[in-house]
Amino acid sequence: MARTPFGDGDPIIREDEYRLLRDLVSARIGINLASTSRQSVARRLRERLSVLNLASFTEYFQYLRFHPLARHEWEEAVELLTTNETYFFREDFQLRAFSDEILPMLHERNKQRKRLFIWSAGCSTGEEVYSIAILVHQSNLFPGWDVRIFGSDISRRCVATARRGVYGSASFRATPAELRRQYFVERPDGAHVVDWIKPMCHFGQMNLLDEDKARILGRVDVVFCRNVLIYFDAHVRRRVIDIFHDRLYPGGVLLLGHSESLLNVSTAFELLHLKEDLVYKKPTLAQSSTMANRS
Repeated sequence: MARTPFGDGDPIIREDEYRLLRDLVSARIGINLASTSRQSVARRLRERLSVLNLASFTEYFQYLRFHPLARHEWEEAVELLTTNETYFFREDFQLRAFSDEILPMLHERNKQRKRLFIWSAGCSTGEEVYSIAILVHQSNLFPGWDVRIFGSDISRRCVATARRGVYGSASFRATPAELRRQYFVERPDGAHVVDWIKPMCHFGQMNLLDEDKARILGRVDVVFCRNVLIYFDAHVRRRVIDIFHDRLYPGGVLLLGHSESLLNVSTAFELLHLKEDLVYKKPTLAQSSTMANRS
């Protein structure tokens, strides 16, 4: 007979158990759980203890570390511990800078090889990826080019939603009506991304700390990582930024959220001053050589 782990009350997470879980989550998926979030984390994870027939959060910690099915359980935990709030054309001032200044710059730089690769890291349910694709299409700078926009997220559920490309009204809170009419088809189950935008967009599940998967992704011209670093501690931020630097072509551009910066995180990028925004640029090989000679 299966035991009942909790009797009549909810399981309690002790401070020492929370520290173990918090450190494990940070090391495995990078998320920095605040010391004040102990009870919130317990509420989110209690159901998993019941499902797995575990008697304590210590047992859950051991399960995540050593059980043969731990990989599946990490996916369940990720869904419970992460927040996925996004919508189309979020932070529109930055997207205008991308459309008006960054895309023409990349067109000029890549016009010989006719290839444009963009990575949306932490893409959630895909709205950012499709927003980027729409802006690339609207620019009319890249017909006949190999254009690929990669969206990655640690949540398998979010990636599945992104691949489907069907959205409800909440995703369109900042979308001009004309763009919605042009790039989406209204159906009973929601607004579907049009078929001629979707081939540009590719999605995959990925932990941003997974350097091997990042290498498989290849080199890119632009990295969008907006409102993701705020969930990481300083050490993890540096690791993630190093991965972005490695994956960007020289001269490639990194766009962060409006509340994020590389201050005290990395000196490997230079600031690129645009009319409406400040973004980060990986120095070209010539610039890197000059900087090395000066030092």
